[in-house]
Parts: sequence; structure tokens; C-alpha cells
Amino acid sequence: MEQRHLGRTGLRVSRLGLGTLTWGRDVEEREAADQLKTFWEAGGTLVDTADVYADGGSEYLLGRLLENLVPRDDLVIATKAGSVPDPDRRFDCSRGHLLSALDASLHRLGTDHVDLWQVHAFDPATPLDETLQALDIAVASGRARYAGVSNFCGWQLAKAATWQSGAVGRTRLAGVQMEYSLLQRGVEREVLPAALDLGVGLLPSSPLGRGVLTGKYRNGTPADSRGGSEHMAAFVAPYLDETARRIVDAVVTAADGLAVSPLHAALAWVRDRPGVAAPILGARTAQQLSQALSVEALTLPDEINQALDDVSAPVHRYPDHDWSTL
Repeated sequence: MEQRHLGRTGLRVSRLGLGTLTWGRDVEEREAADQLKTFWEAGGTLVDTADVYADGGSEYLLGRLLENLVPRDDLVIATKAGSVPDPDRRFDCSRGHLLSALDASLHRLGTDHVDLWQVHAFDPATPLDETLQALDIAVASGRARYAGVSNFCGWQLAKAATWQSGAVGRTRLAGVQMEYSLLQRGVEREVLPAALDLGVGLLPSSPLGRGVLTGKYRNGTPADSRGGSEHMAAFVAPYLDETARRIVDAVVTAADGLAVSPLHAALAWVRDRPGVAAPILGARTAQQLSQALSVEALTLPDEINQALDDVSAPVHRYPDHDWSTL
């Protein structure tokens, strides 16, 4: 699999990443092992998790597989901290909480460092410089090799990246993880331009529109899909409206014309967008993952890219477009 640099750093990652959101909850150890082995054998390196996935179960499961199945040094392990199971405070990005969470993650993963440590979301209750200081401490202490953020809006990313590049001893932000697909192009408004300007690589989550862009929901909700599961149905539901249906129909048409699957057409589109380093794939089975990984040889023709751009284009007006034309 092709390798790409994450932003303007020396960190190289496979241009497709493996997500573990459902590991330890919906995906049990044997299936997770099959997925990781499939990914590794295809040349994949970037594996993404978080301390809150399955209440730590995802990290714990990944740690067991690193010990017994795949060499630790062959993978780029990314995890996140800052989300908390508190109904009154969804995020805690205080220095104390973040560093304690990192130590707990390392224990579950069974490793002395992660390759990429990410702040899971912006915490308005904590000064940003305090949050970012935790990243500097993590890297300086060797517990993390690179640092990034996740779910930051444009001004938050720009402020954080500028702060981190502003003095000796601060850790440059390597990446920003955001949802990005043909069904969710909101990052193109401010986040992606900021990332491109500041040299921060984009790691798209849910690159297949939470599974909807595969076309599996066109004739209803399959019982064995995420949309048919008790705790993931609400996650999929926002992309089952008429606007999404129109975009999915266009993806299916494009895929038919290229003799590929809708999954491949949608994934190739987001993988090759400017600024994207590696879309993060979540799969239910190793067979699903293997099908997605076979997109490696596909590059969409320019006219197909343009057609998909047009049908899914978000509305960005003032001040994002030239105000003199409005």
C-alpha cells in the first residue's frame, strides 16, 4: 500500500487506515484479529483507536493482538483522549486528565509509546494552551511520537497549529481527524483550507458516509448493518434522507460506469482529495475490510471526480467565496 507523510512531518502512514470504533463491543477478538492481519498483509500501517471506544476495550483488544499477532514496529498506532463519560461535561482536555488518560491508554495497549496521540475534541472549559502543553509533555517524555487533534473547527485548528509552530520546544501538529465523505463535506469550508495552509494532514473518519455510500441502504436497512443495530442506528440515521439518497444514486451510477463497487468509487474520491493523508476505515468483518482495501489500484477519472463533486457540493457563500461575486 502507498505510504504518505502526515502533514509536514516525517511521519509516514499507509494511505488507508484501520479504525477500531466497534472493537471490544460489536467486533470480538477473533474477528478483530482477522481484520488486523488482513490490513497488515495488505501493507496497511495506520491503526486508529481511542480511550473511550468500548470504554477502553478497543485499546485493550488491540494491545492483545500487538502482543501475539502483528509486530508492534510494523504499525503506526494512533489513539485519542479527552472524551469523558460525563453527561455534564462531554470533554475534559485539562493537562492532568489528558496525561493520565495517555498513561492508561499505554497500559491497555501494552506499549511504551503511541505513534500519534490526538486530542479527541475541543474543550471550551480548558485554556487551549494548557491542552496543547499536554501534547508537548507527551512527546518530550517519549510517550507519544507525534501529536494531533480531532473534531476541531477551522478557527480552533488554526489557533492550535499556529501556537504549536510558534516557539522552539513545541510539537508541530501532524494531523487532524475529521469526518469527511461525499455525504459530509463540511470540513471544506474552513478546516481543510486551514490544514493545507498550516501543513496539517487530514485523517477522514467515516469516509463511506457511515456505510451509506456503499449503497447497502438503498432498499431499506439491512438487519446486520450498523443502521440495524441498537446502538449504531442513530449514528447512521442522519445520512438516510433525500439529499443523501441523491448522492448515493450518483455514486452508484459512477461505479457502474467504471465497473467497480460504490464503495470503491466513494472511497477513492475522498482518499485522493487535496490534503487527505489516510481515510480511516471501520469494518464489521475482515471480508468487508478486504473489499475496501482493494481500492488501492483505483484512481477515478477526472470527469467522474468532477461529477461527484458537483452532485455533492455543499453550499459555501460569504465569506468563504469571493464576496465581490455575491
